[in-house]
Amino acid sequence: MPLALLALAIGAFGIGTTEFVMMGLLPDVADDLHISIPTAGHLVSAYALGVVIGAPLLAAATARMSRRTVLIALMALFVAGNALSALAPGNTSLLAARFLSGLPHGAFFGVGAVVATTLVPPERKARSVSLMFLGLTVANIAGVPAATLLGQHLGWRATFLGVSVIGLAAIASLALLIPRDGGGSAPAGGLRGELAALRSLPVWLALGTTVAGFGALFAAYSYVTPMLTDAAGYADTSVTALLALFGVGATVGNLLGGRLADHAMRATLFGGLASLAVVLAAFPLLMRNPVTAALAVALLGTAAFVTGSPLQLMVMEKAAAAPSLASSANQAAFNLANAGGAWIGGLALAAGLGTTSPALAGAVLAVLGVGVASVAYAVDRRRTPAPATRERVVAGHVPQDAETVRS
Repeated sequence: MPLALLALAIGAFGIGTTEFVMMGLLPDVADDLHISIPTAGHLVSAYALGVVIGAPLLAAATARMSRRTVLIALMALFVAGNALSALAPGNTSLLAARFLSGLPHGAFFGVGAVVATTLVPPERKARSVSLMFLGLTVANIAGVPAATLLGQHLGWRATFLGVSVIGLAAIASLALLIPRDGGGSAPAGGLRGELAALRSLPVWLALGTTVAGFGALFAAYSYVTPMLTDAAGYADTSVTALLALFGVGATVGNLLGGRLADHAMRATLFGGLASLAVVLAAFPLLMRNPVTAALAVALLGTAAFVTGSPLQLMVMEKAAAAPSLASSANQAAFNLANAGGAWIGGLALAAGLGTTSPALAGAVLAVLGVGVASVAYAVDRRRTPAPATRERVVAGHVPQDAETVRS
């Protein structure tokens, strides 16, 4: 695999670290800024809002620029946001800085995925995307725990300065390793061509599958700590190590999904969503025992992230003429899944259905994801001409009742 993928993975590592580290630093930030922990929790929401807004807007605004230049510019914005977070004098300014830090997140992964697929042969596209996302999953194993410890010993501001240094390393790597024509520029249609991609039904079905599939993950994962302590009987001090198991599972699932999707993308997607539904449905049983509970956390990461690369690649293929905006929109969909899944899991808890009920709500969402993916498959089958029709299309004779193939 090209070394250029390492540069993308470094950027993904920095982004993954800053996204998730705030959860572990909330008590320190709240104490230092003299605010309540629920108020400090808005800092997590501010970042997610930045991702959702920034992903499509920045991808659209940079539609005519070289993708290499776009990646470097996005990482520079990331560095600025984290540096301002470290220097923020109060809660309001920190909220603004966290929002700024989130803006380049989705566009970086969206454009980066497009670049990654141009650096490898067609039969390795999904694997290249999974290697970029490897930085995100490794961040959950190493980056977040290390950054949390740094913040607890040297203050939370040191954490964001450290993340800024990672961002600077990513900029240097991108400038050094991404070829000057790496990823090329956006298609000639520019912004109009990118926006046209979002008028495609298959693109919206792919985005819907992302929302449902990863909504299933976050419905359970958002409440995995009380499951581990109240249902499985673990001490609070053990939770951090157990969450690292999720990162290990996510890393394995990400690499496995990339390899499998290069051979059978649709089958990998269906298999991953079905496995996720089964794992979540088994959570109430698995959480009765500490050993099986630990296994459940690892399996959750594996099953969920098997679908990551095929979902990203499917969105890009459905918008093949202008993939950057659609690819970035998939990252916005991921963060909508984060918020929506947590909300649905919370509804199950509020209804008094039990500590593990968010996992069952997640299982329902995973089944919904299978349903949306099935509709997408049916639409693709209808839009693909029969062999005889395909030959006439190649010859330049398109029957009036035949639909044009739209990727």
